[in-house]
Amino acid sequence: MARALCIGNPPITVQMRRSSRARRLSLRVSRLDGRVTLTLPPRAPETQAMAFLREREDWLRGHLADVTPQQVAGLGTVIPVEGRERVVRTGTGRRVVVEEDTIRLPDGAGALAIQATLKTLARDRLAAASDRYAARLDRVYTKLTLRDTRSRWGSCTSAGGLMYSWRLIMAPPAVLDYVAAHEVAHLVEMNHAPAFWKVVEDLVPDYAHHRAWLREHGDRLHAVRFA
Repeated sequence: MARALCIGNPPITVQMRRSSRARRLSLRVSRLDGRVTLTLPPRAPETQAMAFLREREDWLRGHLADVTPQQVAGLGTVIPVEGRERVVRTGTGRRVVVEEDTIRLPDGAGALAIQATLKTLARDRLAAASDRYAARLDRVYTKLTLRDTRSRWGSCTSAGGLMYSWRLIMAPPAVLDYVAAHEVAHLVEMNHAPAFWKVVEDLVPDYAHHRAWLREHGDRLHAVRFA
């Protein structure tokens, strides 16, 4: 069972957990919400944990300073859509409208209405990209699903099912296209061997640039909350 520790001033809250698989102390800072977790071997004393944390306090504060702050979607919020920052403002009618620099939110609608609109847009864009790349490879996928995954942007099952994070609609279109190409390439190579990357490169010659964008800016896509 995890329990909280605090170190420093101002205090940093650390969730301490023990794991039978841990062989040494390890520290992790979530880049999504700034949660700090210290994992210990089962028999490691708590005094050792506190000493470990004090030694790494400066490292912790540096990493926490880099965490992207979260925001709740609503009027005045800036949300990226297809790589372009758009401000949520009051709209008319009964549906959310995505304009060039604005997301128009009908009176009485909330964050979930914005989320639903982004999911619909994501499905359209990802289906179109997946269809295009599958046709180029002369392959067929069996289904396409959207999720709000934090650990991966997409996946492909051995049965040909594609899964994507709907938050890719916030990324630049070329980045979304790269992820679609990546997952469709698994219809040919179900691994990450050199042959797989050759398929990806044939589909998206500059794929490394888009991978780097996700590593550097992916946290921004998860920084907006809709609940």
